[in-house]
Amino acid sequence: MRTASNPVIVIGASHAAVQLGVSLRQEGYRGDIVLIGQEKHPPYNRPPLSKTLLTQQVDFERTMLRQMNFYETQGIALRLGTTVTGILPDRHEIELDSGERLAFSKLVIATGASPIHLNLPGIDLKGIGYLRNLDNAASFAPFIQPGNKAVVVGGGYIGLEAAAALNQAELSVTVLEGMDRVLQRVTAPQVSEFFRLAHERRGVSIVTGAQATAFAGQEQVNAVTCLNNTNPFEADMVIIGVGVQPNTEIASNAGLSVSNGIVVDCYCQTEDSDIFAIGDCTNFPRAGTDQRIRLESVPNAVAQAKSAAAAICGRELPHNSLPWFWSDQYGLKLQIAGINTGYDDVVIRGKMEDEHFSAWYFQGEQLLAVDAVNAMKDFIQAKKLLSEGLTIRKEDVTDH
Repeated sequence: MRTASNPVIVIGASHAAVQLGVSLRQEGYRGDIVLIGQEKHPPYNRPPLSKTLLTQQVDFERTMLRQMNFYETQGIALRLGTTVTGILPDRHEIELDSGERLAFSKLVIATGASPIHLNLPGIDLKGIGYLRNLDNAASFAPFIQPGNKAVVVGGGYIGLEAAAALNQAELSVTVLEGMDRVLQRVTAPQVSEFFRLAHERRGVSIVTGAQATAFAGQEQVNAVTCLNNTNPFEADMVIIGVGVQPNTEIASNAGLSVSNGIVVDCYCQTEDSDIFAIGDCTNFPRAGTDQRIRLESVPNAVAQAKSAAAAICGRELPHNSLPWFWSDQYGLKLQIAGINTGYDDVVIRGKMEDEHFSAWYFQGEQLLAVDAVNAMKDFIQAKKLLSEGLTIRKEDVTDH
């Protein structure tokens, strides 16, 4: 069923997918490109969902990844509001929810990740939801009023960003974190404590060891109950942010290897040479190690898209860029370079009380990662060191 004239089809229409289309054109690909997205909205920037889009401080048009005329001039077709229901690898076809089948020359899966849903009593009450797409964020608009009470279930990056945005919109905000500290999976205790205090100084209440067990209310939520907490937490709205899981079902159903993400090589190619996968849905080799990882990161999605586009065009561009991330909360700019897994020591540079510092993670004498808060120079230095496989002496960190 495959011919040279069949398009490159991308399942997905977010950061990774749009970059794939852009990079294909930059690589000189002249064939048709089709991006298929489930949402009816044109591709947009997703990090603002937990910040300015949530509180409607920015117009949607300003968050669009590209203006619509860009896709037209580049010959990139957008099929929005469309779901791909199946991949037929042997036929080089995909099937849509309309029953239509499309043939492809190369297929790129960029399905991203979805929020982990809680199955708790009262979960279907009005005012409760997740933050993964524009419609999710818009659904909270009626409840975001000064003086209203907001509960955020989950003290990870999304939860804390949402808490900051709601606090700045003059709501009374409570964060319920089931673990012993916020950001427990991703930062050192010192950094967790910094963010707890930063939020509490600004009026947010953070409760740790608080596992949500039920939501109360008639039609709309009015309270959240937790294990080991006698009194329920009053709520006019509840945002749930307890993590995400990769969208891999369509790949698994097509017989592709899946293990905490769609398994790909350093060129983002699956075991089927004509099928690639990029972005949050992938499990890929971590450069310079014998490890495989999955990352939820816009920079990673963009880098993988560039590698996949090059491979489709016959050029080798292995995906080996340094993982990096960011989070904006109030006026706090957190920038993270590297991955701190396995650290046994943390060195702090700067003063946490001034909200200008960096945390340097070491394993023995080897630098693994750096968390920089309002410390751009430290982030840039760390990113350079880690990208080049270098380290820094601990005493040189503290002497800075």
